[in-house]
Amino acid sequence: MSALDFQQFAHHSKPGPRYTSYPTAIEFHAGFQERDLIQALARTPKQTPLSLYFHLPFCKSPCYFCACNVIYSSSERKKERYISYLQKELTLLKEHLDIEREVVQLHFGGGTPTFFSAAQLERIIGSIETTFTNFAPDAELACEVDPRHFNREQMRVLKEHGFNRLSFGVQDFELEVQQAINRLQSFDLVREKVELAREFGINSINFDLIYGLPFQSVQSFQSTLEQALRLEPDRLAVFNYAHVPWIKHTMKIDPTTLPTPSQKLEILQFLIAFLTQHGYEMIGMDHFAKKGNELYLALQNKQLRRNFQGYTTKKFSQTIGVGVTSIGEGLDYYTQNFKDLKAYENALDAGHLPVERGILLSEEDRLRKEVIMHLMNNLELNFGVIERAFNIDFKTHFKQALEALKPYEQEGLVSVDAHGLKTSPTGAMLVRNIAMVFDAYLDKHHGDQKFSKTL
Repeated sequence: MSALDFQQFAHHSKPGPRYTSYPTAIEFHAGFQERDLIQALARTPKQTPLSLYFHLPFCKSPCYFCACNVIYSSSERKKERYISYLQKELTLLKEHLDIEREVVQLHFGGGTPTFFSAAQLERIIGSIETTFTNFAPDAELACEVDPRHFNREQMRVLKEHGFNRLSFGVQDFELEVQQAINRLQSFDLVREKVELAREFGINSINFDLIYGLPFQSVQSFQSTLEQALRLEPDRLAVFNYAHVPWIKHTMKIDPTTLPTPSQKLEILQFLIAFLTQHGYEMIGMDHFAKKGNELYLALQNKQLRRNFQGYTTKKFSQTIGVGVTSIGEGLDYYTQNFKDLKAYENALDAGHLPVERGILLSEEDRLRKEVIMHLMNNLELNFGVIERAFNIDFKTHFKQALEALKPYEQEGLVSVDAHGLKTSPTGAMLVRNIAMVFDAYLDKHHGDQKFSKTL
């Protein structure tokens, strides 16, 4: 870890996109509507595999750190009603989508997917399997899990339907931190639920952790990491908490209890060293995997990909987002469903796909998307691959971007030669900054937009 210069990293910390998409979601607009999605679905090549994302938005109570689109309700009637609308959306999708195409990913996100009962999960999965019948033998079937709302019956349903990946929301094991973020869950509870998953043969378990939360320190986060590793997760996603006080429930976090930027840097420096010493390798932004894990191997082979579901070893697939606020992705478009539940229901009741906004990608968008995503995924670029795919001369087309990289080159954060560019270990941590030089939208009309900082 001596190759990492954390002070240099801190010097370059600034707001910027996380590039889960390009163009980023702030470029989505209401001019993209149902007709645009239907046309996009129709022109997608039949050999393009499918990735399915289902947004299950209900939670019992707010976690103060969370900025997700969530509905706080314990009403079984509301959850049952929501399932009926997921089924309506699937029925409409069948009219416009080749449902015989191969499904390589299925992901349940939230909200709290496991806030739905075993019987409700059975109904949701049954509707999916009735609609999409061609699942790849090695398909990734994943579900986000809240340990406070997870039981044997739910695990049995997931396993019987082929789910093979679970992501546990852990965040932090320290009581003082949990109280401050309104998420109380003991180590023993998490251990019990992880052991349940292992009992059912789940061989891919991820923990979500967050640094930068109230009352955290290097010492407290060391305790969290030590406890987490006792449970031997296969992967860890360790996110940087970005305080966004304009979101209502995050206002309940006292900003004076948050670590300072220098303290966050100390935590980050420690956690990278600690995880590396214990057999985990850094995989792109925020993520760590055991050596030998398929994500680690994909990164070594420069075949890692990232979509709205996270990092994957799968090649490009068309993402079909189902449910309120879900985002879909195709070769030349992004689409997002209504964020408001009533608007989502009204669209479906009227027989329309619930498209609120989206964007059609120009050829230039597609080119820059390929550059940014490959850089974000694999921390390097091969100019020749891009040139052959888009029939350009890279250095001519991106002359301005390469000029903007010069300061990073001079600091040793990135190296550029005739064949491509590579990030240094410290540059890899600043890959968002480096990717930003290829973003054609940043300087146009979003100077006042709020992005999270790299630190």
